[in-house]
Amino acid sequence: MLRRLFPDRFLLLLLATIGLATLLPARGQGMDIVSAISNMAIFSLFFFHGLRIAHEAVWAGMRHWRLQLAVLGFVFAVMPLLGLAVSRGAPGLLPEGLWLGVLFLCALPSTVQSAIACASMARGNVAASVIAAAVTNLSGVILTPLILTALATTQGVAIDLSAIGRIAALLLLPFALGQIARVKLAAWAERNRGWIGRLDKMTIILTVYVAFSAAVIDGLWGRLDGMDLVRLMLVVSVLLALALGGSWALGGMIGLNREDRITLLFSGAQKSLATGAPMARILFPAAQAGMIVLPIMLYHQLQLM
Repeated sequence: MLRRLFPDRFLLLLLATIGLATLLPARGQGMDIVSAISNMAIFSLFFFHGLRIAHEAVWAGMRHWRLQLAVLGFVFAVMPLLGLAVSRGAPGLLPEGLWLGVLFLCALPSTVQSAIACASMARGNVAASVIAAAVTNLSGVILTPLILTALATTQGVAIDLSAIGRIAALLLLPFALGQIARVKLAAWAERNRGWIGRLDKMTIILTVYVAFSAAVIDGLWGRLDGMDLVRLMLVVSVLLALALGGSWALGGMIGLNREDRITLLFSGAQKSLATGAPMARILFPAAQAGMIVLPIMLYHQLQLM
C-alpha cells in the first residue's frame, strides 16, 4: 500500500515529458512532424484496442444491460453534473482554463485497461468491464463533445462540434478496423499484449508532449503558479472521492450484486487519459490543450492509487 503513495514510473515519464516540452518545445516543422507521428500512434492504439476486445466478451457483457446503462449514465450524466457543481461552488478557486479542463475530464469516457484490470483484481465482472470500456469509449466520440459543449458555456467557451468527425476518424474508425481484423489477428494480439500495452503509454506521452509544447510557447507557465496546481490537486481529489462513493452507492440503489457493483465502481469513476489527451488536441486550440489535459493527468494518477 505504501508504494501507491508514490508516483509510478508512468507518472514520472509524464512529468519528464512536461519538463522536456517546457525546455525544448516542438516548433514549426518539428511540431508538424511530432504531431503526425502522434496521430499515427493514436490511430494504431485504437486499432489495437479493437483488435484485443473479443466478440464473445462483447456479447457476454451486453447481457448485463442494466449494469451497462448504469455505467453509461454515471459516466456521461452523473460525472458531468458533479464537475459542474464543483466548478459552480468555487468558481474563483482555479483559473478558467483549468476549470474547463476539469469539466472536460468529467465528460470523458472510462479507461480501457486499468478499469478492466482493477475489476479483475477486485473480483468484479470482468466481461461486463470489457464491454463497459468499449461502449463508453465509442459513445464518447459523440457524447463527450456534446456534453462538453453544454458544460463549456458555463465558462463562456464555445466548442466546435465539427471536430466530432475528426475524432471519429482518429478513434472510432481504427477501433472498427481492429474489430474486423480480429478474425485474422486475434492470436497475434494476444501474444503481444505487453507490447501493445507499452504502445498505450507511448501514445499518451507523445500526445502530452505535443499539447504542452504548444501551450508553453503560448506562455502556459506565465498563467499558472504552484498554488494553482495544489488547488487543482484538491479539486480532482474531491471529484474522485465523489465518483467512487457515488458509483458504489448507485450500484446498491439499483440492486446490483457485488461483482457488478465493483465493475460500476471502476468503470464509472475512472477516466481515460488515452482518449482524453488526443481529444483535447482536436477540440481545443493548440495553445490551450496543455492546460486542459493537466486535470486529466492528475486524476489519472490518483485513480490508480
